[in-house]
Amino acid sequence: MFWLLIILLIFIFQAGTILLLEFRNPAKAVAWLFILFCVPLIGFVVYYFVAQDYNKRKKLRKGGSRIFREIKETIWQQAHIIEDAQQMTDHRFRHQHRLFNLLSHLSESPITGCNRSRVLTNGEEAFEAMLQAMETAEHHLHVEFYIFRDDEISTKFQDVMIRKAQEGVQVRFICDGLGSHKMSWNFIRKLKEAGVQFHYFLPPLIATIDRRVNYRNHRKIVVVDGRIGFVGGINVGDDYLGKYPEIGFWRDTHVQIEGDAVYFLQNTFLNDWKLASGEQITEPQLTELFPPHICSGDERIQILSSGPDQDWDAIQEMCFGAISVACNRIYITTPYFIPDPALYEALKTAAVSGVDVKIIIPYQSDSRLVHLASLSYVEELLRAGVKFYQYRKGFVHAKVMIVDDLLATVGTANMDMRSFFCNFELTAVLFESSAMDHLLHDFKRDLENCSSIDVKVFQQRSRWQKGAEMLSRMLSPLL
Repeated sequence: MFWLLIILLIFIFQAGTILLLEFRNPAKAVAWLFILFCVPLIGFVVYYFVAQDYNKRKKLRKGGSRIFREIKETIWQQAHIIEDAQQMTDHRFRHQHRLFNLLSHLSESPITGCNRSRVLTNGEEAFEAMLQAMETAEHHLHVEFYIFRDDEISTKFQDVMIRKAQEGVQVRFICDGLGSHKMSWNFIRKLKEAGVQFHYFLPPLIATIDRRVNYRNHRKIVVVDGRIGFVGGINVGDDYLGKYPEIGFWRDTHVQIEGDAVYFLQNTFLNDWKLASGEQITEPQLTELFPPHICSGDERIQILSSGPDQDWDAIQEMCFGAISVACNRIYITTPYFIPDPALYEALKTAAVSGVDVKIIIPYQSDSRLVHLASLSYVEELLRAGVKFYQYRKGFVHAKVMIVDDLLATVGTANMDMRSFFCNFELTAVLFESSAMDHLLHDFKRDLENCSSIDVKVFQQRSRWQKGAEMLSRMLSPLL
C-alpha cells in the first residue's frame, strides 16, 4: 500500500509538471499526458529531454547575437525593399493593406523587388539546376540540407563541392544531425580533406545532452556567390529521383531565385552556420557574401524563416493571414497535414464562406503514424466543404500554397505543427503571376493523379481505422 502511494505521488508530480510547463499549449499537454499514461516514468524522461520548448527557445535566442543585426544595414542599403502595398506590381495586392502590413512585420526579411524566380518541378529538374549553378561558384558556395544521403546523386553534389574547394572557393556545408545521420564518415572525410568546411547542425547525441534534440533544421538552401539561391522541399537523395521502389515517383517542388531575395537566403544560412560552427562573420566579409545585384527582374519575393531562435512563428502566421483574406481559392499541397487550431478553423471558415479550398495529401506516406494523424483532421473539414485529394502516382512531398491571385508559397515547411513551432524552416513567398501560374498548372496536373476523398465513403471507414486515427490525433502536436 505504501509503495502504491509513492508511485501515485510520483505520477501526480510528473503530470503536474507537464501541466505547469505546457499551460500555454493545452493540445501539447494532452499529448504528453497520454504518453505519460501509456509509459509512466519513461514518458516523463522523454519529455525532459525533448519537450522543454519555452526554456530552450529563450536559450537559443540568448545564445548569441543574430548575425542579421550586424549585417542589416548592408542589406538594406543594397536591396530594393518594398515598403508600401502600392509598390506591389499586381494591382490585386494593392488593396490588401492588412495582409501587406502583416507580412512586412512578421520577420526580419521584408518583401524585396528586383528578383527573378524559376519554379522547379521534381527532383530531376531541381538537381540539374542546383548542380549547374554550383559549377559557376567563384567565391563561395553555401549548401544546407535536412537530409543528405550517401548515394548516386549526393555523390554528384560531393564532387562539385570538392572540385570547387580545390579551386579555392569557400565551401560551407551544413546537414541536420538527425536527418542526415546515415551519411557515412567516409563521405564526410572526403569533403573535409578537399577543404570543404562541414558541420552537423545539432548532432543527436549533443542535442540530447543539451536537451535540444526536438529542434531539427529542416531547411534546404543553396547559395552561390550571394547571387543565386535555391529553396524548397527537395533534399539530396536518389529517392527524389524515384529510385526507391517502395515509394516510387517522388513529387516535389523547389524554386531558384536570383536577386535581392538571395540576401535573405544568405542571411538565414549564415545564422545557421554560426549556430552549427561557432564562426562569426566579420565586417570585411560582408561585401563578398552580400555583393551588389544588377536588377535583372521585377518580381516581388519574400523569404520567411521561422524557428526556435526567433520571436515570431512567421510561416504559420503568414499562412493564417493569407488564408483569412482569401476570397476565391486556397490550394495546398502538403505531405503531412496536421494544422494547429488556428489554421484548422481558418480553413473551415474559408470553405463555409464559399472559398474553393483544395488540399492534396499523399495516398502513400513515408510515416504511418503521421498519415493517420493527418486523416483525423479530414472528416470535419470535408463536411465544411474542404476538398481533399490523395496523390496516387507515388509520394507527394511538395510544400506549396496558392491563395487567390495574391501569393503562392514554396518552401520547407509542411502544414503541420512541428514545422510551424519546432523546426528551423524557410519559405519563399511569391507574388508575381508568372510564378503563381506555374504552380497553379502543377497543382492542376497533380489533381489528375489524385483520387478525391468522398465524405460519405470516408465516414464508413472501420472502427479500427477511426480508433487509430483518434490515438494518432492525440499525439499530433508532437509529430
